[in-house]
Amino acid sequence: MTLTKNQFRFATLLPFIFCVSVLAYALYVEHVMFLMPCNLCILQRIVFVGIGLWFLIASFKPTQFWGRKLIGVLALLTTACGVAVSGRHVWMQGLPPELVPDCGPSIEMMMDTSPLWDVLKNILSASGNCADIQWQLFGMSMPTWTLISFIGLFIYTLIWMFIRIEKS
Repeated sequence: MTLTKNQFRFATLLPFIFCVSVLAYALYVEHVMFLMPCNLCILQRIVFVGIGLWFLIASFKPTQFWGRKLIGVLALLTTACGVAVSGRHVWMQGLPPELVPDCGPSIEMMMDTSPLWDVLKNILSASGNCADIQWQLFGMSMPTWTLISFIGLFIYTLIWMFIRIEKS
């Protein structure tokens, strides 16, 4: 696929716009619908911020092929983290109630009392409230939709890395 520089810049901004939209909706759900995010939801938001920032940085300047590869690899790694976190979240929601891990403390409390690595380990292994399904669209929970989004962003990033830009 070959695009002009302006088309490529727009194709680079699309994931940024998508991530901003997802984050805006997450804030709407939290502050208007009063559905409080669990620890895994917060981690997924952080991953969306990271992906959006990679594509925003890439859109500032038409990157050379090697620069696009570097940002693409960083975006792929960030997106893979999102797939892992949201996949864990979906898995927790599918567990029977008796197998769901106990609820852990909030991220803020853990950050005040523990090193970052311990906080991440606790978030990924505990927080039983992550198993509660409070929102659904077409029968799928929000973590399922974020998993689909991360997989879509991963595929988009792979395609984006190999788009050719017309020489003008």
